[in-house]
Amino acid sequence: MSLLDIPDVFIGSTDDGHTFVILNRPIRDADRLLTDAGFLPREHHGRRLYLLPPGIAQDVHERAGVAMYGLLAHTHDLVDLSWTTRWSPDQPAGGPDLRFQVRAGTVAVTASTTAARLLLEQHGFLPTADGASYRTRDGLDERQLLSAVTAAEAHAYTHGLSARVHLGIPTPADIPASARRRSAPATGPRITPSAPRRTR
Repeated sequence: MSLLDIPDVFIGSTDDGHTFVILNRPIRDADRLLTDAGFLPREHHGRRLYLLPPGIAQDVHERAGVAMYGLLAHTHDLVDLSWTTRWSPDQPAGGPDLRFQVRAGTVAVTASTTAARLLLEQHGFLPTADGASYRTRDGLDERQLLSAVTAAEAHAYTHGLSARVHLGIPTPADIPASARRRSAPATGPRITPSAPRRTR
């Protein structure tokens, strides 16, 4: 399972500037909400995903906001880690205060200010040996990694700190296959599926 498979709705960005929305369960009116906001539907490696091509930051921010507002009427289990949708009229020039890099079960973070470093330490991120960046503690599963990133990013936002999350997905073609829809060949007795996940 990857971070993308955990919430009902995952919104992210590829390195080349596409914004994508992944639905991990059927959501009423989602297709209409997303296509009306300009997202293009795709079937990709067993996933239904929606893409918004690179564009002007303000336009992408507004389109994604319209879609998110509609989706929140059906589920609160929505995670937005897209850097392409982060726009504000008073956004400072220059790079972000926090830069998260997600790679194969690890999260590394660089912080450009003292306030950003203190915030990471408050959320349990550990400084690396060279002191140049921070990392999550060992032994966290994907759900815990996602929780650590979303909590730190949300906290940064409340303190006026900018953050950018790199998911390690260069282009839309590199979005991984869905872990939820893969089926293994039956090798034993049939098992009753577990109860569906509840939304928050």
